Amino acid sequence: MGVRGPEVWLWRWRRNPLRRRADKVEAWVVLALWTCTVLAGVLAGLGAARSVEQGLARERAEWRPVVAHLTERAPASPGGAERVWAEVSWRAADGSAHDGQVRVVRGSAAGAPVTVWTDPRGRLVSKPVTVAQAHLRGALLGALAGLSAAVVPFVAGRAACGRLERRRLDQWETEWARFDPLWGRGRTG
Repeated sequence: MGVRGPEVWLWRWRRNPLRRRADKVEAWVVLALWTCTVLAGVLAGLGAARSVEQGLARERAEWRPVVAHLTERAPASPGGAERVWAEVSWRAADGSAHDGQVRVVRGSAAGAPVTVWTDPRGRLVSKPVTVAQAHLRGALLGALAGLSAAVVPFVAGRAACGRLERRRLDQWETEWARFDPLWGRGRTG
């Protein structure tokens, strides 16, 4: 098996008396396929990554830590878990009272302070991700979105190439049927 060089890969683009019109069409279809696949993947990936990172940056800017207090003693976990769910209450930035459940150290006393994170409406949220975590999430989701978006033009292009191949085989069949009797090798049946 020989090494395939650029002259073999690009044979549809070179002048050649054996090159058919279907070969030129297929060359343009393949070029368009790869161009659309790369563009769709890159644009979707970059857009998704930027959107994720902007959303996480907005969370870091808007979510605030608030000191909440346990409303009752935290249960002692019989299973030996370090942290357990307990009721806490806090006041939002607008002064409204809120309560909810968070994980605290088991056995914590009633009234013990606990830092919780809240959104602008005072609802409990998880601690916002760091900048590095946001970049990682953006990159991973961007890559996934890019690959997913690239599948669409790739599959469409492969279907078009398959159709061109079937058409080419039908043309060859027609040509063989026309020239086979001229060579004296008619089909035996």
